[in-house]
Amino acid sequence: MRYSQLFGKTEKQAPRDYQVVSHQLLYRGGFIRESTAGRYYFLPLGMRVADRIMAVIEAEMDQAGGQKMITPVLHPLELWQETNRTASTGFELMKIKDRRGAQFALGGTAEEMFVELTRRFKLSYKDLPFNLYQFSTKFRDELRARGGLMRVREFTMKDAYSFDRNEVEFKKTYAQMAKTYSRIFTRLGLKTQMVAADNGYIGGDYCHEFVTETPVGESKYFTAGDYCAHAEIAKFKLKPKNLGEKSKSMKKIVAKRGPTMEDGVKLHGLPLWQQIKDLMMVNEKGEFILGVIRGDLGVNEIKLKNVVRAYDLRHATEEEIIKLGSYPGFISPIGLSKKVKVVVDPSLKTIVNAYTGANKKHLDYLNVNYGRDFKADLEADIALAKAGDIAPNGKKLAARRGSEVGNIFQLGYHYTNLMKGSTFTDKDGSQKKYYMGCYGIGIGRTMQTIAEIHHDDQGIIWPESVAPYQVHLINLQVSADSIYDQLVKAGIEVLYDDRDDVSAGVKFADADLIGMPIRLVVSAKTKDKIEWKNRAGKKIELLGLEEVVKRCLKK
Repeated sequence: MRYSQLFGKTEKQAPRDYQVVSHQLLYRGGFIRESTAGRYYFLPLGMRVADRIMAVIEAEMDQAGGQKMITPVLHPLELWQETNRTASTGFELMKIKDRRGAQFALGGTAEEMFVELTRRFKLSYKDLPFNLYQFSTKFRDELRARGGLMRVREFTMKDAYSFDRNEVEFKKTYAQMAKTYSRIFTRLGLKTQMVAADNGYIGGDYCHEFVTETPVGESKYFTAGDYCAHAEIAKFKLKPKNLGEKSKSMKKIVAKRGPTMEDGVKLHGLPLWQQIKDLMMVNEKGEFILGVIRGDLGVNEIKLKNVVRAYDLRHATEEEIIKLGSYPGFISPIGLSKKVKVVVDPSLKTIVNAYTGANKKHLDYLNVNYGRDFKADLEADIALAKAGDIAPNGKKLAARRGSEVGNIFQLGYHYTNLMKGSTFTDKDGSQKKYYMGCYGIGIGRTMQTIAEIHHDDQGIIWPESVAPYQVHLINLQVSADSIYDQLVKAGIEVLYDDRDDVSAGVKFADADLIGMPIRLVVSAKTKDKIEWKNRAGKKIELLGLEEVVKRCLKK
């Protein structure tokens, strides 16, 4: 490709609101342009990178036995209604109606479509397992698009769906896909960690994210030796506090204090850990849930949402709390309205003689003991982990931040239970439900993560596996047309900067910004040789055309 003819040229500056370096570089290098918020054009250079990423994924998926296909972008809405995901997605579902009045969802993920497809076939255990995958456009009406390609409203995803005979067989598929993903990201130049995570709106019992550590990533997670978990689900060991202390009789006292936990500590002169923290939440049905935990710990709202099986949770308003017969800042599980479901964290078993509010302004309870003075409707881990806590394996948690580039989910029977007829004929002739998994990789997010990891002050340094072209050929005051033609004829992919109206400095700066693995320069100085320089290095060599071709074809 001659650079003079390339659609989309470099820019000296990115828009001021582009905060992430990789976002800036993709814009400045001529890889992407924003359409509307959260929707991007992939320009020719960007499309070539995306195609190379997809080629790596396709090769590895095929090697693992995956079969590529495609589903329609418009999903019949009744399929999402079958699984009750019209109300339970983690994003605002986008809907459309055709001229016949039929309703559709713009696909944000495609579990229903693949289950609906498989139930149209009369399959038996002999046909299992199988793994179907696609590269397709996804639509998610995110509340706030940000970070360039990191969080968008429209994007290309590789999503795959496995169908197994039972859990035993599925675990083999899951392990195989975990290894496949590790190989994919290694080939793409990304070092990833497999992080246990929350399933969210997808369903199932467990999942893992593949995360590349970077300060600009949105995924917060913890590591401790062989333990690795997302902040949303991370577990830790609780330290007992004053269990040797003799329990005292509970009493109600006047407490003229402010509404915060710190106000309680100041008034009573007791440690924060001895205070009971109460968090009043409301689910999507308008039902009230009270999370109760030791005062020095935070409530993990994702854990709380999962244990009460809510699709959504929000903080109760002051007016709602007062209507329940309590008072903001003085909420207590003791004597609370029966309308409230009380969820207690096991941390309350590590303290005695706690103090908390008494559901009235300026009234507190002292010497409160869980189990004696109040009971839980549900006891479950709802604690938010932090750096320094002790992981289940006995090691300290270290906080990390990274970009999620892929995920794998155990779905089990979640969808096949909800969608009637999702069965195969087993050995004994009976109808059995498929045991499922799903596996996703966002192409744009992966592309930007590569640029985030592989860049310097001058621009992007694309790994060879995803670079839009193998070499960037530059001519300086002499024609390199013949060399360009010979390189192309030899099967080498070349971006040829043939411009005559820009300086050598501009050409070199553009080459560094765009980031092809190899820069070739032809000038009067090089005579019958070609200057060879790796983008990631400083060494410059003078080589003959034959040697240049030989090196390029070896790579």
